[in-house]
Amino acid sequence: MKRLLSFISGVALGSLVGATMALLLAPASGNDLRSQLQDRAQRVRDEIQSAASARRAELEGELKRLRSPR
Repeated sequence: MKRLLSFISGVALGSLVGATMALLLAPASGNDLRSQLQDRAQRVRDEIQSAASARRAELEGELKRLRSPR
């Protein structure tokens, strides 16, 4: 258990240091970087919603097919 906790804390600390270094060494200004991150996050959200809607429609069609009398 101690090894797992040590590993998880190492991963968290490494991620934090890596993210901090990436922000400090990024070629874009802070405002530009935040804008790019927000745009990318919005695109990902839109893609997830689209995929979820398509999957829901697919599953509803399958459910309807399974419920219909043969």
